[in-house]
Amino acid sequence: MTVGVVGLGLIGGSFAKAYSVAGHKVLAANRSESTLRFAIMSGAVSEKLTDENIKDCDVLLLCTYPGAAIRFMEEKGAIIGKKPLVIDTCGTKRGIVNAGMELAKKFGFTFIGGHPMAGTQFSGFKYSKETMFRNAPMIIVPPRFDDIVLLERIKECLKPAGFGRITVTTAEKHDEMIAFTSQLAHVVSSAYIKSPTALERRGFSAGSYKDMTRVAWLNPEMWTELFIDNKDNLVKEIDILVTSLLEYRDAIANEDSVTLTKLLAEGKKRKEEVDG
Repeated sequence: MTVGVVGLGLIGGSFAKAYSVAGHKVLAANRSESTLRFAIMSGAVSEKLTDENIKDCDVLLLCTYPGAAIRFMEEKGAIIGKKPLVIDTCGTKRGIVNAGMELAKKFGFTFIGGHPMAGTQFSGFKYSKETMFRNAPMIIVPPRFDDIVLLERIKECLKPAGFGRITVTTAEKHDEMIAFTSQLAHVVSSAYIKSPTALERRGFSAGSYKDMTRVAWLNPEMWTELFIDNKDNLVKEIDILVTSLLEYRDAIANEDSVTLTKLLAEGKKRKEEVDG
């Protein structure tokens, strides 16, 4: 299989390494030529993705910010051809899926929205690894939900990455869910670490502090674009959280142990319901 990867950051680099280790030919394009050269030297990439060889790809993975992925399809759509499955890996889906489906219809390629549910708090090719997606979920938004042949083709193309589960959904449902499961956690982590007390925490912090602050190591530019792309769902989740936090705050400030115990018990019960 010939795989095209656009963007050699954490996600693109991990895809490149996974497919390369599995014995597939990897073609790649990247904004930084030095990173591309290093990826080729390291063996993760076979050669540069060009206007001449892009049509030879069986799958083309767009591992960039949503806006950049859309621009790539606008600029290269006419030369992609009918052979490649074009799959984006962006963290929001409505904007890019709407644009991707329209461009696919215009130029004749097949577009699938995608979001690998894996990563680290760090970004860049140097943190990528071939096992990044092993047993992780992969979310896809196909153009048709009743095309079994296409779904099997998508699964076969993604198989070398090692995903444990493929979830098929709509762009709307994806963005609604991801606002809670991912984006809200990044907002909370970033806001939490801003307490002046954080500067004095050494010797006083353990696992809960590490859990709460891990994803504050984020890429500000990327997450800004993702948050604004999904602002309606994310603002709703922030409002729900703020309302809940005020309930806890008032119970603590008023030394209302009955209400506070009730709130904490409700949270524990919800965790049990969610995780089993």
